[in-house]
Parts: sequence; C-alpha cells; structure tokens
Amino acid sequence: MPELPEVETTLRGIAPHVTGRRVTAVTARAAKLRLPIPPELGERLTGRVIERVERRAKYLLLRCGDGTAIIHLGMTGTLRVAPAGSPPGKYDHLDLNLDDGRTLRFRDPRKFGLVLWTGSDPLAHPLLAQLGPEPFPPLFNGSYLFSRSRKRNTAIKLLLMDNRIVVGVGNIYANEALFRARIHPERAAGSLSEEDCAILATAVGDVLRDAIAEGDTTLHEFIAVEVPSGYFRINPAVYGQTGKPCTVCGTPIARIRLGNRSTWFCPACQK
Repeated sequence: MPELPEVETTLRGIAPHVTGRRVTAVTARAAKLRLPIPPELGERLTGRVIERVERRAKYLLLRCGDGTAIIHLGMTGTLRVAPAGSPPGKYDHLDLNLDDGRTLRFRDPRKFGLVLWTGSDPLAHPLLAQLGPEPFPPLFNGSYLFSRSRKRNTAIKLLLMDNRIVVGVGNIYANEALFRARIHPERAAGSLSEEDCAILATAVGDVLRDAIAEGDTTLHEFIAVEVPSGYFRINPAVYGQTGKPCTVCGTPIARIRLGNRSTWFCPACQK
C-alpha cells in the first residue's frame, strides 16, 4: 500500500508536469473505485487549470480554482503522466487529458483508491476533516505526542498509526521509528516520558524524511508508459526482518501481531 512517502513522491513526480496545465478532457473507464467516481467529474474538470497539487495525509489534492479533485491511491493505485497517444492499459481507470497532449493517468488494479470532486474547502471534506497533524514539526513534536498519549493504555505503535493523532505513519514506518527510538511497540502510550516522546517524534519525522529522500531517486518514473511494479525500495532495520540480527546488537529481530498487523522489533534494544 502506498504510504505517506510514496504519496509525497507521487506529488513531486507529477506536479512539475501538470501544474498550470488545462484539462481538455476526462475519460473514466470505471464507474466506481472504492467509492463511485462522481458522474459530473468530467464536466467539472474539463476546461479548468490545475493550479497546484497538494498533499494532505495520503490524499492528493488537485486544486483547480474554486474546485478540487481529491485522489487517494488506495492499496495499488498509481498516478503517472503518460506521453501523448499512449493507449490505456487494463487497469487504467481514469485519464485527465492535458493541453500539452499528455495525460495524467490513474491506474488501480484492485480499485481500492478513490477520485472525488468538491467545490468547497477540501480540508473540510468528511474524509479529511478529522485528520491529525502531519508527522513533522512544528505541529507534530514531542510536546504534542506527550499530551496526546497521557492516560492512554493503547500500545504506542497503535497510537502512532491512528490518523486522528498523526497522519501518515503506516505499518512500515511505525516499526522503523520505534526501533530508532528504542521503544517497544507494545509499550503503553501513557507510560512514555516527555523525553521518550521527544525522541520518538524526532524518529518519526526522520524515518519519513529518509524515505521521501529515497523516493526522490524515482521521480523520472512518473513520466512513463509502463508503471513500475511496486514503489521505491527502502532499507528497513526491523520491518520484515524476522530472525535476522539486529543492526545494533545482533539479537534476532522478533515478529508479533499487534492490532491485526505484523510488528517487528528488537527484543534487546527496544524497551
């Protein structure tokens, strides 16, 4: 599933090629993804200029004057700028044709993504209105995490993955941030000290920034006919590393189930 770094990389990949471009036609080849594609989408978008592309959590916002297209990539969705005349593939469900002849193309084999339209403030849309802060300073920091974790018996990993607390910290990056902070994923959130929270908030931001930096090496892939399989590679310290030696102490990495998600950690380093 695309996580925040992959969505941010998508934004950086497509924005230079679609910003300032006028949409000349919209072709929807599926009536429904996770939610129905608005039947009025073509009418609303055609003739409008994509003034800017923004990201909120894992949603992409194509700002077009007094309206905004809201896009979520779901589990398998991708956005690419296809050269003029590129024929659509089997899973290419939506095309936005641009005034330079190219096409912004949404591909989603499992159809768990979504494309919506709003004429109001997209940040007030029901899907976005209750989201927590982005996982970077100034809004997300140790003081904030400490205040939101008080009297909480929830495992700290599950708190990090709660989009009402902070957005974009998916399973991969929650595992990696907790390892960097040397905090056990099952530890009760309310047991963390102010210092623990400061270290963890920094680790969350650092691991996501590192992943975004890695994604910047793949920006050339966003101008393509063929969509590469998967997203860019990361070099995890614990995620998916069951039984492998910890990079710090050599102890085998353990795997447990937490909140119905696989969770990896070092039993010696993380307390």
